Amino acid sequence: MEPVKLWLQRNLKGDPILWGIVLLFSFISIAVVYSATGTLAYKKMEGNTEYFLVKHTGLILVGLGFMWLAHRIDYRYYSRLSLYALLLSVPLLLFTYFMGSNINEASRWLTIPVINQTFQPSDLAKLALISHLASMLSRRQQHVQDFKTTLLPVMLWVGLICGIIIMSNASTALLLFATCLLLMFIGRVPLKQMAVMVLIGAVVGGIGLSSGQRYKTVLTRIESFTDKTKPVPFQLEHSYIAIATGGISGKGPGKSTERNILPHPYSDFIYAVIIEEYGLIGGVVVLFLYLAFLYRGLNTVIHSYGAFGGLLSAGLTFSLVLQAMVNMGVAVGLGPITGLPLPLLSMGGTSLIFTGISIGIILSVSRGEREIRPMTGEPEDTARIPKKTAYA
Repeated sequence: MEPVKLWLQRNLKGDPILWGIVLLFSFISIAVVYSATGTLAYKKMEGNTEYFLVKHTGLILVGLGFMWLAHRIDYRYYSRLSLYALLLSVPLLLFTYFMGSNINEASRWLTIPVINQTFQPSDLAKLALISHLASMLSRRQQHVQDFKTTLLPVMLWVGLICGIIIMSNASTALLLFATCLLLMFIGRVPLKQMAVMVLIGAVVGGIGLSSGQRYKTVLTRIESFTDKTKPVPFQLEHSYIAIATGGISGKGPGKSTERNILPHPYSDFIYAVIIEEYGLIGGVVVLFLYLAFLYRGLNTVIHSYGAFGGLLSAGLTFSLVLQAMVNMGVAVGLGPITGLPLPLLSMGGTSLIFTGISIGIILSVSRGEREIRPMTGEPEDTARIPKKTAYA
């Protein structure tokens, strides 16, 4: 056992509890996705019920591989890379909107030549925007109250990226905008400037939504949620049935019946399948794991040496956990249908890679506090967030 322990200590740096949480999520995801895709695989893959199990397990391993690579890189290099990633994201988002693969009346996917796999440029844009916002705020800690120096460049980048994304994916854009506001709050941006940001965001978002592809869909989903006289949407009805029949301990692994009826039981409504098979106990365990993930991510923020590391870890942690809370909230009827997958658990493609990179960066920050000393001439690392004002 000693050689294994030494190997783990040399190769898996950063917060060990966070590593454990991610690995536990991976095992749960493999089990639940295998159950949720059994019928789909049988119908579409000529009875090969293990097809999606093998594919999803492979993608999880690839995501873990990218997470390992990202956590080995000094997190301060991401400050430099974020601007280039943003500059790449803008044309990719625009190209996807006009020329991308149209699925469910929305152009969100680009097909990668040769390997013939699709990915959503919004995943890259989210990661790039959060990283660059953390970099901008960390470099301007002494000037956070200056409108021209701080708010204007922040407003331009956030407005541009969220404004393009909302034309084809409203829920992702709104969640990203909320994450940026949280990051600005932690970065000590004055509330008055944040109010201006919200106002401008509402205007830009309204224009983007009304001129985009999802305006009618968003209105329909909001009306279905707020107007109780209308019948419950098909997806939510069967999500409720799955949750109600799960009881305290569930029907057992692989015994879900609603997986055969629910649209996307392996993605948008995987939480309902989890509760149906593993009961209230399983649902609470998953919720607890996300809260534990949030705690460990924010623990990294509190002990961060520099402002950039703390803001970067906070932004990526909030992005993943907020999306999880929205997905679970939709499944139990606390919000309108969004179409957002459950991070770390839903079946996905390249989204698993970007999730892995995000967690790898968080681990890189926690690793940096143990091993890395500030580089010379890096203003974002010398501007530490004061302990008493880190969240004010």
